[in-house]
Amino acid sequence: MIIKKTAIAFISCIILASCVSKKKYLALEQEKGEVVNELTKTKVEKEDLEAKFAKIEARVEDYNTKINSLVEDNDGLKLENDSKMSISADGTIASNITKLQMRETLAKADPYKVSQAKTLKDSMNIAVEYSLNRVIDTSTLNEDEDIAVDIDDTVVMISISDKMLFRSGSYRLSSKANGILQKLADVINSEPSIDVMVEGHTDSRTISNARVSDNWDLSVLRATSVIRKLQKDFGVSPEKLIASGRSSYQPLTENETKEGRSRNRRTRIILLPNIDKFFALMASTD
Repeated sequence: MIIKKTAIAFISCIILASCVSKKKYLALEQEKGEVVNELTKTKVEKEDLEAKFAKIEARVEDYNTKINSLVEDNDGLKLENDSKMSISADGTIASNITKLQMRETLAKADPYKVSQAKTLKDSMNIAVEYSLNRVIDTSTLNEDEDIAVDIDDTVVMISISDKMLFRSGSYRLSSKANGILQKLADVINSEPSIDVMVEGHTDSRTISNARVSDNWDLSVLRATSVIRKLQKDFGVSPEKLIASGRSSYQPLTENETKEGRSRNRRTRIILLPNIDKFFALMASTD
């Protein structure tokens, strides 16, 4: 009887132990399931956050692109505005940047002259005259009574008597021309923003021979002779040179006297600044 009770008790213990282990197993399984669920949830949340972050990065990049585009547009508009040409009341045409550079030059020019300027053209003339006197030494050209140098309307005009350059009635340069044309070339080559117009002028007496048809022909041929000499012998860039003839239609004085005709026979060299380039160069040398 005792043995039977003992066996029952032993079996009961085994069964009881087996039941506890199963409960623990189920609890562990449940806990595992919960952990897996949490991991899955965390993974989903991570992927969702990564997707949101990628969208934010894309928006930031898009905003930066737009900002850069606006900056470039603003720079372009500023450059366009600076380069824009305007016409003043007196008919003078100048870009905004030229006006700014011109004002900087006027701040260094003779205050009295500046105070007398009534128009943009007056101010530009004063600024160009000041700058030309700084960078171009025309004094070496004005040593002879047959050479006159004037600055007017933003240009330098150098008038050279006929007898300094040519034989009478001819468009061939004389040997005396070399000295003056060398000095002229030095002036031209000293300033890269200058273009040069060479004008031939005659008196009113008609000329016609085997080589020259009339005064128009002679005035143009003389201008061309000077230009060829400046280019070939004295190194002036041909793209800076312009040849023109005026015949007898712009006299300095009457043609009734020998002295008057002598004055009217001349070659005029006109130095023409490229205004925008000229003031830009002036600013770069300060």
